[in-house]
Amino acid sequence: MQINPTLFTFSFYLLLILGIGILAYRKTKNFSDYILGGRSLGPLVTALSAGASDMSGWLLMGLPGSIFKSGLAQSWIAIGLLIGAYFNWRLVAGRLRVHTEISNNALTLPDFFLHRFGDDGKLVKTIAALAILLFFTLYCSSGMVAGAQLFTAIFHLSYFQALLLSALATITYTFIGGFLAVSWSDTIQATLMLFALILTPIMIILSLGGWDEVNAQIQLAVQTHQIAYSNIIHNISLITIISAVAWGLGYFGQPHILARFMAADSAKTMRNARRIGMTWMFLCLLGAVAIGYVGISYFQAHPDQAAGVNKNNEMIFIELIHYLFNPWVIGILLSAILAAVMSTLSAQLLMASSTLTQDFYHSYLRRSASQRELVWMSRLAVLLISFIAIGIALDENNSILGLVSRAWAGFGAAFGPLILFTLFWKKTTGKAALIGITVGGLTVIFWPVFQEQVLHGVIFGYREPLYEIIPGFIFSSISIWLCSHFGRPVSKHTKVAFDTANVLYRKEK
Repeated sequence: MQINPTLFTFSFYLLLILGIGILAYRKTKNFSDYILGGRSLGPLVTALSAGASDMSGWLLMGLPGSIFKSGLAQSWIAIGLLIGAYFNWRLVAGRLRVHTEISNNALTLPDFFLHRFGDDGKLVKTIAALAILLFFTLYCSSGMVAGAQLFTAIFHLSYFQALLLSALATITYTFIGGFLAVSWSDTIQATLMLFALILTPIMIILSLGGWDEVNAQIQLAVQTHQIAYSNIIHNISLITIISAVAWGLGYFGQPHILARFMAADSAKTMRNARRIGMTWMFLCLLGAVAIGYVGISYFQAHPDQAAGVNKNNEMIFIELIHYLFNPWVIGILLSAILAAVMSTLSAQLLMASSTLTQDFYHSYLRRSASQRELVWMSRLAVLLISFIAIGIALDENNSILGLVSRAWAGFGAAFGPLILFTLFWKKTTGKAALIGITVGGLTVIFWPVFQEQVLHGVIFGYREPLYEIIPGFIFSSISIWLCSHFGRPVSKHTKVAFDTANVLYRKEK
């Protein structure tokens, strides 16, 4: 029987990830192990796990596709993400690790808010948990769509069959191994992603005969499509640039990324983790932009091969590797796309399930639940949230970037300002936190409608839409400050805990 090299290497990768899940299962002893890995991650795993859980299928499909369609003007999102990620590592990572430990060793963000805000913490915790479940379910559906598109291309299945198969692959090892499985596999997945994103544009350039030919083909594409692909500000307004760069604000409020900071072994880990993480992220984003950009020249030179990308520009990476590499390498590179999808989706499923278990089941239904019971409830929660996300992802016309942008904005506006205020201003009150989460989340949900129906799509004289994270972040920040400044002051206990955490952070820093 003849072996299909692509299917063989792809299947080997899936078995490897499953093996990691089984190994992590053996090391998972309690609920803390399952959702935060026992707070034992070193700098390498912290960095690569944070990066891989952040950069989903959007990195290998959505971003190259948008660059291929509209040129380098679409790279402003990547620029904003780099800036936001750097300041998230710099300002939030170490402080959050220490503050959550001081706050009764909080395992989730809602749990942190509960212990940080005293009497008002219960309601803050509930609203925060509801927001996490809402936006993570939407976020998970984007990963399901990306996985379904990948499995459709590999196995030539119907969209529905591919959706179920790709979801099963991620759900299995998340269900079995929890946080340790997700974090360990993230390290492998991040390496695969970097390999694929650096190798592919190099191969495109070599296949065309060098950079001069790449430029020549891009100039022909400019004349053909009347798009200045090389111009970073072509046909793009100031509002659009601001909206793209504002993606960076979202980092301060992403629970699945913040969980990696909480799981590090100490605040000392963050300096090396930041260097590793930012280097990895820069190279990956550079590679993704390069794939989209030089992909323009490739398909201009080979129009007979462009049917797939003309139909769906987000398939550009998959189409390119099929034309550029031998079947054995194709299996490895397709595994890199699956790695991007699985790493983020698994992190999101785990965070949503831990929220459902810790912040609802344990807090309100079964305070006396054993550690073993909580672990199994988290596993069942993974299944529940997966089924809902699959339901949303059934529409194969969903845009990966569109689903990600709404969920990213939701988290960034609901939690970003609150995290910053909580870590830097001890006068932040529980009522202010509650209002800040609510205002930020609702603004993201209703801003697009308000902008279209009330403002008639015009912002400061521009007709381009303003990304909803901007008004959401601003209104949430103002709400927190006003309510904290004019409301009842925080308790002495809260101030002491805040000062204690800051002293400990400066010692560990």
